[in-house]
Order: sequence, then structure tokens, then C-alpha cells
Amino acid sequence: MSVENVLAELKRDPAGFRNGAIDALVRSAVFDADAARRDEARLSIRKAAAALGILPASIQELYVAMGRGEAGGFTTPAINLRMLTYDAARAVFRAAKTRDVGAFILEIARSEMGYTEQRPGEYVAVVLAAAIKEGHRGPVFIQGDHFQANAKKFAADAGAEKRAIEALIEEAIPAGFLNIDIDTSTLVDMSQPTEALQQRQNFENAARFTRFIRAREPKGVTISIGGEIGEVGKDVSTPEEFRAFMNGYLAALPPGMKGVSKISINTGTSHGGTPLPDGTVAKVEIHFDAMESISKVARAEYGLSGAVQHGASTVAPENFHKFPDHGASEVHLATEFQNMTYEGLPKGLREEMYAWLHANAADERKPKDTDEQFLYRSRKKAIGPFKRAAWDLPEAVRAEIGRRLEEKFGFLFEKLRVPGTTGVVERWVRPVELDPVPAGAGAFHRDDEAGD
Repeated sequence: MSVENVLAELKRDPAGFRNGAIDALVRSAVFDADAARRDEARLSIRKAAAALGILPASIQELYVAMGRGEAGGFTTPAINLRMLTYDAARAVFRAAKTRDVGAFILEIARSEMGYTEQRPGEYVAVVLAAAIKEGHRGPVFIQGDHFQANAKKFAADAGAEKRAIEALIEEAIPAGFLNIDIDTSTLVDMSQPTEALQQRQNFENAARFTRFIRAREPKGVTISIGGEIGEVGKDVSTPEEFRAFMNGYLAALPPGMKGVSKISINTGTSHGGTPLPDGTVAKVEIHFDAMESISKVARAEYGLSGAVQHGASTVAPENFHKFPDHGASEVHLATEFQNMTYEGLPKGLREEMYAWLHANAADERKPKDTDEQFLYRSRKKAIGPFKRAAWDLPEAVRAEIGRRLEEKFGFLFEKLRVPGTTGVVERWVRPVELDPVPAGAGAFHRDDEAGD
């Protein structure tokens, strides 16, 4: 169906469009074997969303207001959608709508784009289709999470790795990613004697990618950019490291150029958590004092929104209220939603996916891993190959998975204190309609250094 026909149908029967046509359109946007029809479907979704007042947006101005102390008291959840993305995104929008939540982000990391087989153009189309389906109105914050430098590849050929990240940025922005987290924390060299020298490769390359993004951002938009000072899973970050990063980073930017709006730190978590021999996940101790101290410095000295918590999916539920208590501006969540989706799959499909992992991901297995540990660590690698099988599950199965996810999203929204933030977002965020440029399929990035 052409863009013109889609818009005509939407105008003639908005309710009917949401109840039926959008489902067929989003399936075509994901699975149509004809690239032209697939891209037409993605463009149609983008145009239909805009006609309904649903626009990809940057959270920059809200975060600037948080840095000035004019907004705050909540922590923005950034939700990575890996599996059953349409159903999961619908669950997010339902949970947000019933609680008047405006401050939330939907994101996907560089590594996740590879193993889930979701390029930026597809991801944006699916998220916007879900927003249409659930009657959302207003801005949608879509974020590139962990646009990360692979340390081994960088050491072998820094130029090639930089070009790969730049190519991803050039693909993501026109697709609708108006929030991008640069992660060059992998380049921190702790063998150096001072924080400034330790952070040098990090801040110099973060500044390089900031300049690259600013030169390509759409007219009327300031993309929200995040930086990172401590690779998740490593040492707990300190205010001294943060200042060393920020001072070097700002010095490397041209005068007047806007820099990062937030900073990701490590507080003791790891991406996905640490699986124990029985397949359960080890409890983690979050260093909330580090979160609070760095967030205070970020706002008082640099005007940033605060510190960002990665790897939070496996944090104990009773601790989530501590993120807004300790000034976190954003928290990233992913693995628990993947785990919940796996648990909701029919046993036959789950066992088929596990068999595929044993046959195709054996190199992921560590020498002392139990089967449970191996499958917990590696099962994200089966998401892409079995994406269509998951989409083809009976409606009742997908609806139950969506219901459980909606309940979880609602719980997290409450703990992070974002209910009632629609008005705050409306005050600070002014989304603009952009001319979407459908991106090609691209080459999947199979490196796997990040993803909450």
C-alpha cells in the first residue's frame, strides 16, 4: 500500500487503521522480502505517526532543565527492546498511557542491532507502529544505546572502528534516533598514572563523535548525547574520573558546541547480571553513593542532567526507588524483559532455540559453565534467527507476554517516579516533523560488548 493510500485510510477511519491496518503494515516493515515494499511500509508508518502527532524527539531540553534544577525528582527509564519488539513496545505505551508517563526512552544498542537483527529503520518503524496502535500522542524518545568502540578492533585498526561507528550514526539519525549514547569508555587505560591520562582516549573520541553528530543533526533539533566514563562491569566510577573526562572532553569541542547531556558511570552492576550455576542471577550491590556524588557534580559544575545507571535489569525490585533518591537522571533496562519473554514462549519454541544455541553458539561457553549458565549468557544470540517464529506465535501467547511486560513496566515507572511527567515533557520538549529517509538493511554488527 502506498504512503498516500495509507494516509487516506488513516484519515477515513482512524480507529479501523489502529485496529487492523497498522498490524499488517508493521509486519511488512519488518519481514517483506521486497526491499522497496518494506521501505515503503516504514515510510508509511512514519508519515501516519506524524499525522497523529507522534514524532521522534530529542530529550535534550528536558535534560538541560534538569541540569538547571528546573525539572527533576524522577529517573527516566531507558528500555531496550530485543524480543517481540512490537508487542513489547505496545506494553510500554499502555503502561505509560495509564500513568500519564511522558519521560521514557525506547532504545537499542549497537551490539543488539546485530544479534536481534533490528537495524535503526526497522526499530523506529516498529516503535512508532506500537505508539499508533496504543493511541499514544506526543514525542517518542528513541535512543541509540552503547554506540560503543570495540577495544580490540580499535587497537587493531582505530580508523576502521571509528568509521564503523560513524556509519551507524549516519544510518541512525535519519531513521529517527535523536538520542545517542556514545560509549568510548572501553578505551580507558587504567595503567596510566592520572585520571586525565586514563580518560584521554575516552574523552578525545567522545568529542570526535559529538562533533560528527552535531554536523549531521536535523534542522531544529539538538540531539541528546550521552557519554560514559566507566565501562559497566569494571571499577566503580569516581568524581575525579568524571571531572577528568569532562574537562578534557569540553576542551576538545569547538567553542559554543553543545556537549553531552548526561554521563554513564559504573556503580557495581554488569550487563545482564552474573548467572550462578543453577541459572539464577547473583545479587549485586549498587554503590548509590557514587551515583549521588557524581550526579551532584554533573549538575552543579557542568549543567548535566546527572549520572546514568546501566545494567539495572537485575537490580532487586525493592531498590529501584533509590535511583531517583540518589539523583540518577536515567536508568537502562533490558535483560529482565528478555528473560520474561523467554519464560512466556511455548516450551517447544524455547527448546528449539536452546538447541540452536548448543549447535551455533558453543564458542560462548566458558570452561566451567553449567548448561544453565551457558544458556543464560548466550540466549540473546537466538533472538534474531528466531525473530519471525516469535512474531508468528498465536495472538493469545503474545498477548499474555505483553500483559506481564506491561505489569513490569508499570511497576518500574512507579518506582522511578515518572507517572505524571507528560506535562513536564510537554513544557520542555518541542518535537519537529522531519523528512524521514528510509535506511537500507545495512550490515549487522555482530560484536557483543554491550547491552543492558
